[in-house]
Amino acid sequence: MTPLIIAIDGPVGSGKSTLARRVAEMMGYVYFDTGAMYRALALKALRRKTQFDAEDPLVALARETRMDLRPADGAQRVFLDGEDVTAAIRSPEVSQASSRIAVVPGVRQVLVAEQRRAGQQGGVVMEGRDIGSVVFPDADLKIFLTASPEVRAERRWREHQQKGDSIDLARTLEEIHERDARDRERQSSPLVRAPDAVVVDSTAMDPEEAARLVVMLAKSQGARDAN
Repeated sequence: MTPLIIAIDGPVGSGKSTLARRVAEMMGYVYFDTGAMYRALALKALRRKTQFDAEDPLVALARETRMDLRPADGAQRVFLDGEDVTAAIRSPEVSQASSRIAVVPGVRQVLVAEQRRAGQQGGVVMEGRDIGSVVFPDADLKIFLTASPEVRAERRWREHQQKGDSIDLARTLEEIHERDARDRERQSSPLVRAPDAVVVDSTAMDPEEAARLVVMLAKSQGARDAN
């Protein structure tokens, strides 16, 4: 079967990372978390104290920054200019900063070009918020993963609780709604479901069940492409 490009999009907290990692593992593909690139750049901007409302400095920062996503023990390590920042980019502060950087058109242009180069040979499961609509509009299989805001907020809250972060569930739900609004309303690459994407609602779905469904869809697509 010809290596496929599998695009998984959806709002924050829908379970994209978990699904994409498991699908990549089951198919022997490379997992690529595009959101990690925005988080890494946001971390660098915070360290540099770059203003988030100044597009030119942010675009210049994106162009000078090297971000590497490397598979390791079934997961993905994120390197920022050679430094392993896998854990550092998951803080609430970086999460909020990355959503602000993601609305900057020039920044998205730089990072989308990198994402296309990384996945153009196929054999990848790429997840983000505009993979099927912008980065790879001709992806072999497009999944739009969603879940209720309440379930997504609880998932994010539990994730931070496990890391020892002190974070309020009610505030997390507010941030989910704020993030959804920014993602939908941004001028450059807004969060939308591609017309040919398969919608998977993970509100009441087990992660393994969702992964098996996507793998089944991928194999079916691969069989059609071979005929």
